[in-house]
Parts: sequence; C-alpha cells; structure tokens
Amino acid sequence: MKKIITTLFIWISAILHAQETVEKKQDTIHKNKPFALDEVIVSTAFNKIQSQNVMKVEHSTIKKLQQKGTATLIEGLATIPGVSQVSTGTSIGKPVIRGLNGNRVLVYSQGVRIENQQFGDEHGLGLNDAGIESVEVIKGPASLLYGSDALGGVLYFNPEKFANSGTFKANFSQNFFSNTLGSNSSLGLKTSTENWKFLARGTYNTHSDYKIANGDRVTNTRYQETDFKTGIGYSNSKFSTVFRYNYNDLDLGIPEEGIAEQTTNKKTAYPKQGVFNHLLSLNNTLFFEKSKLDVDLGYISNDRSEFEDSQVAVLHMKLNTFNYDAKYHLPKFGKLESIVGVQGMHQTNTNSGEEYLIPDATTNDFGVFGTGHYQWESNVFQAGLRFDNRKITTTAHGVSGEEGSFEAIDKSFDSFNASLGYKTNLAKDLSLRLNVASGFRAPNLAELTSNGVHEGTNRYEVGNPDLKTEQNVQTDLNLEYNNSHFEFFVNGFYNHINDFIYTSPTGIVLDNNDVFEYIQNDAKLFGGEIGLHFHPHPLDWLHYETSFETVTGKKQDGDYLPLIPANNWNNTIRAEFKIKNWLEDGFASLNVSTTFNQNNVNDFETKSNGYTLLNLGFGGKVSIGKTTFKVNLNGNNLLNKQYISHLSRLKTDGIPNIGRNIVLGLNFNI
Repeated sequence: MKKIITTLFIWISAILHAQETVEKKQDTIHKNKPFALDEVIVSTAFNKIQSQNVMKVEHSTIKKLQQKGTATLIEGLATIPGVSQVSTGTSIGKPVIRGLNGNRVLVYSQGVRIENQQFGDEHGLGLNDAGIESVEVIKGPASLLYGSDALGGVLYFNPEKFANSGTFKANFSQNFFSNTLGSNSSLGLKTSTENWKFLARGTYNTHSDYKIANGDRVTNTRYQETDFKTGIGYSNSKFSTVFRYNYNDLDLGIPEEGIAEQTTNKKTAYPKQGVFNHLLSLNNTLFFEKSKLDVDLGYISNDRSEFEDSQVAVLHMKLNTFNYDAKYHLPKFGKLESIVGVQGMHQTNTNSGEEYLIPDATTNDFGVFGTGHYQWESNVFQAGLRFDNRKITTTAHGVSGEEGSFEAIDKSFDSFNASLGYKTNLAKDLSLRLNVASGFRAPNLAELTSNGVHEGTNRYEVGNPDLKTEQNVQTDLNLEYNNSHFEFFVNGFYNHINDFIYTSPTGIVLDNNDVFEYIQNDAKLFGGEIGLHFHPHPLDWLHYETSFETVTGKKQDGDYLPLIPANNWNNTIRAEFKIKNWLEDGFASLNVSTTFNQNNVNDFETKSNGYTLLNLGFGGKVSIGKTTFKVNLNGNNLLNKQYISHLSRLKTDGIPNIGRNIVLGLNFNI
C-alpha cells in the first residue's frame, strides 16, 4: 500500500508539472468535461434524458470503457459501479448485477434480447464491443418492459450510429495486449444521404494464454473471435426503419489443466468451444400526427459446440429465437404520457451431439403491458402493469433413469408485475428517486430437466420439473447532487426474491461425483453504491472520482448466496490537457481499485482475500504532419499483483487472475 500511495503522489506531481507546460484553453476544456451533456436513455420506456428519468440508469460510452484498457467488453462493463463478472480466464465472462447473474440478467443488442444458452457458467456474452456506441445498465427488476429473465437487471447495448447526412467515413483501429500477445483489429465504413444510411464493420480478435504474476501462462485460455456488423436504414418524416445484422464466431479454449503446457500459440487446444451467432434486427417507427408506433423484430441463431479431443462435437446445441416487440405511444393527455405494448418470443432448441446438456425444447413467451409517465414542475411519477405467460415443452430422450435421459415436460408459467417510480428535486441540483418494482423469472431448461455431469461443474445435477416461477420485489432509493464542478450520488436497494432457485447436495455420490438437485427457497439481497466526482474551479482540467459498492445475499435460512461479489472501492484521478500542435483532447489517469475480503460465502465456496490493483492511462489525439490519429496507452495491474477474484471459476483450482497487461490502442479516420 505504501508503494501505491508513493506512486499516487508521484503521478499527481507529474500531472501538475506537465500541466504548467501546456497551452491551456479553459473554455474548450470546460465544454468537454464529463457530465456536461445529459444522455437520452433508450432502455427505459419514454426515452427521457437522464435528469428527467424516474429510474436511475447507468450510462457509459464504449469509448470510455475502452480507454480503461480492458481486453473484452465484459471486463469494461465490470468497471461500472454495481456490475461485476463471473469469469473463466480472460475469454469467458458473464455479467453480474448486484449479485444476480445468468438468466436473471437480460442482455439487449440492436433492440433485441440476446438468447445464447446463457444459463451455462461457461457461456459468455457473445458480443464484441466493435460497432457498439454505448451501454445502459438497469440495476433492478425490469420485467415491466422486458418480461421474464429481467428479474435482476438489464444490459442494453446501443449500436454504432450512422454517418451524418451527405458524409462518408472510414475508420481503422488496432489494439495490442502485452500479457496475451493479443491483437484486435477493426475496420468500419459508413455513409448517408438525406434518407438512406449504410454502415459495415469487421473485427478480428486473437489472444494466447494469459500470464499470471509469476510469469506462468494458464493453459488453453487462448481464444479467437471474428465479428461482422452491418446496417442499412431509411427514414422520412412519417417512417423510419433500420435493418442490422451481426455475425460473431468464437473459438474458445476451455482451461482444464491449469498451469501446464507453456506456449504462446494462439490456436485453441482441446477441450474447446465453437460458438456461432447470427443476430438480425428490424427496428421500425411509424410517426402519426400526435402519436407513434415502434415495432422491433429480431432473429437470433446460436450454434454452440463443445469438443473434447477431436473435431467431432460431443455437445452440439442449436438455439433459434424469434422476438417481437410493439409499443404504441398514445397521444399526450395534458402532462400524461402513456404506452401500451405487446412482446413475445418463439424459441427452439435442438441437439445433434453425443451428449445432451438440455433436451430438445420449444419455448413461447407472450406479454402485454401498459405504463404512464406524469410530470409536473420538478416532479415525475411513473407507473405500469404487465402480464406474462411462458410455455415450455420438451421432448423425451434416452432411457428413463439413466444419465443423460430426459422426461418430456409441458409447463406453463404466468406472472403479473407492476412498477411505481417517483422523482423530485429536493433542492437546486439535488434530486431524489424512489422506485418499487416487481420482476419474475421462469425456471430455465437446465433447472427443470438436468440429468448428468455438466462440463466444468464436476458434479451430477438433477433438475426439478416442479419448480415454480421466481418472483421478486425490489425497492431502490437514489439521491444525487450534481452541479458544474461536483457530483455526488447514493444508491441503496433491497431485493426480496420468493422461490429463489439454487442447487443443493443430496448426499449421494455417482461415479465419484456429488449429486446436486435444484430446490427453491426465499432469498434477499441488499446493498448499494456511493460515489462522487470532483473537478474544482479553476482547475477544471483535474478530475477526481471515487465510488464504493457493496451487496449482501442471503437465503431465508440465513446461509449466504453463492457468487456474491466482494465489496469494492474505486478511485481515479484524471487530468485533461492539450499540448500545442501535436496533442489534443489529451488525458492522463491513475486508478486504484481495492477489492476487500469476501468472508460471506456459501457452504460450497471458500473465502477470498482482498487485493489492490494499480492502473495507469494516457491518450489523446496526436497530429504528426498531416496524419492525425487517436492513441490510448494503458497499464493494468501495473504492479503485477497476484490475486484471485472471488467470482473467478478458476478459483477452485487456485489459479490467479491476469497479471500485468500493457495495452496500446490506435484509431485512424481514413
């Protein structure tokens, strides 16, 4: 800690000294400071700017996350207060929002819910950050707008914007990663006329096994990714339509041997996964005289294979999903805005490998909802009601009673949900938000039907076809003060979940594997986030940000829930500057992230030690002659600290997380 504090003061001194030598333009810097613009929040019903939104939604541009030097999209998301990740090495990460993950967190991209067998611990997001503009995080039940699986929250990714009318743009970016000897290359083109718009972007990402602090590499954590996105749009005064397509190909190594063969080879070894995603979306808006209709259609094809020791897939699942979402924005009635809508999903899962993880199945969702937004003076009130039905039918497979066999089921789950929200200004620059909302999650196929040893679990899991729907009620309180030089926020929440689904040991052992079954019990989670951002006048170029987040999860019997992130305290000092003729929009940052001990663990977990990581960043727009480009240089875990995250799936094998990683990013407008 003494080294960190010493480094901190040296860094501050260097920033102050450098600032004296640059040509300062306070007006320009003041315009560019964070929080100067209020973002329009797309993930909520009425698309209000943040200051008018009843619900507190975290918003971050992908550019801002990339400036932190993270290797993957999920690593960047985990730097947002209240968001963490369950990781398997550096290639596979699953989002955690306030202690809930898996099917309890819904992911949206291109206006379409992502369905990619997300119940699996080793099934990642399947999204690449190239071609994504920003992300919005709803931390709490959002079933009113999104239906089942939004019980814990929503990650809503906004796609890259089209070019301005009458322009053509080409962009190339290149990132290098020292730890994994990795490379990420992306090329994008876009053009627009008055009515028509077009864009396309291709990305290739490749990494070798990641290196821990002592210099060893974790065998078969390497991966390769190919991503392609394209879109075409048309709009006039009465109609707007946008079609987008995203292809994502992931070749992922599955680490089983830990620290074994040492190589920098980027070609994956066995066992490994092959994941192919096709995402098609059609987003339409019809404008009437005093109202409008939004219709979003989506199709997702997820092809997932697992290979043990040959090119023949042992496990091969194909998940095809069609989504529809229609919202009608009724004419305003005085100060009242209202929306009614319908949502649905048709999904099929088919198996063609030797092993069956889940059976062949068909899932159908249907939901109908209404919500209203009333604003007067500095007060906003919002309320809504929704009904949903999910129907799941499966096909019998194998010999009854044997491993890998499934009985046919035909289940239907219904749920009513409601939300109430209120926002007001208690004083100038001081706002209060209070939200109470219910959410639900129908049990997934793995929980209903499992019968065998699942990859990576080392335990025999038995499903329960009699499981009920999870139902929760969460209360959120947000207090926020924000002026031109100081921002302070406090978020608190209490989340009660009825019939929380989890696995419990039966005491039986089959083929040296402990047998676990899915059962239900009530649970509660509580905690929150607190933070501030300070950039004092006249030192508008200097920013200090700090945040602390905590969550506790317990079952009704008093036992702790598993995979609850440890408390974290995050501190960042950032300077913005310009150096005449060669560097504009310059920044230098120092980040100290402290994760505390996690002693509140489930019976089948071990406690985790805390750790502190030091990260540095530098960048800006560089001009050399007639060539202009953006550069980003980051040093993550700069002191090469050896640590193990509590949410790492390699923790049980004693395998540390990634060591020091130097990241260089270059971005050219061609």
